[in-house]
Amino acid sequence: MTTEPSTTREETVRSIHENASLNAGYITMNALAAVIACYGLLQDSIAVVIGAMVVAMLLGPITGIALSLINGDLSLLRKAMVAEVAGIALVLAISIVIGLIHRNMPLTGQILSRTNPNVLDLMIALAGGAAGAYATASPRISVGLVGVAIATALVPPLATAGICLARGEVRLALGGFLLFITNFVAIQIASSMVLIFNGFHNTAEERPDQRRILLQNAVSFVLLWALAVGLSYNFLQSMADQRYKNETRERLAKALSAYPGSRIEALRFQDKDANILVTAVLRAPYSFTPQRVAELESTLATFRGKQPRLVVRSIITKETTRWGYLRQPEVPHEQVKTEPEW
Repeated sequence: MTTEPSTTREETVRSIHENASLNAGYITMNALAAVIACYGLLQDSIAVVIGAMVVAMLLGPITGIALSLINGDLSLLRKAMVAEVAGIALVLAISIVIGLIHRNMPLTGQILSRTNPNVLDLMIALAGGAAGAYATASPRISVGLVGVAIATALVPPLATAGICLARGEVRLALGGFLLFITNFVAIQIASSMVLIFNGFHNTAEERPDQRRILLQNAVSFVLLWALAVGLSYNFLQSMADQRYKNETRERLAKALSAYPGSRIEALRFQDKDANILVTAVLRAPYSFTPQRVAELESTLATFRGKQPRLVVRSIITKETTRWGYLRQPEVPHEQVKTEPEW
């Protein structure tokens, strides 16, 4: 009875070594996962993107890296790193090719949502990494199911980076790759911690002490800390941006109450050097004159020291009943002025 846990642990270690290997199956499955992820992103289909995780195998080498860093197995570390780097390069290459083939297709919400990571993504990756490692260490839990769930956090960000690179969108591509690095580091650290708690640091021939384990994971902890700081800043900036957008919408909606029949169809924001350009698409029974646009603009607040500049695009609409039009255009046409340089 006392040898059963040790036997199970040895079997798990052998499984981790096998899954961290670079072989034909690993290459084939990751190539297919890249194709599925790319077309799911381009189609803006979350169901297809989830399908990519069913065949992805990038988690195995990360678990191998996690195990090697807690028991000092340099051979496993080299093998897992080679497999992971090869998988990353393969997914990126395929996604760049697919991005070039379909470069005229618009960037979808599924793509753009993976180009601005924040600290919430880090928390999700830490929890996912812990779940994957716990499933690996627990024979009663299907590691395949958990591995599948985590794989979706690895392949789609890489596919996003490749598609954006193919279009020359370097900033968006860096955002997608940053999300992958965030997930990679968080999953590795969480996996290492769970494996330690389950006694896998004692599986090496020379058992490392706690100080050595900490030193072996020092780079990962430094990266995790740096990512936490940077992603927290991104999160705060995103929250501030969203608050300003919500406030701007509320102020415009309140000001438009003085213009019956007018409503906001869409708002777009563009950060200029000295101003915030706010483009409001309005449905109204008439076009807004420059004077009235100036009145609307005066209700908007500054943001980060920049003055808002409002552009109104009017979609002329008429509301009709059997007795006639509810509202008739009352605003006279004015001379069109040249577009200012903002």
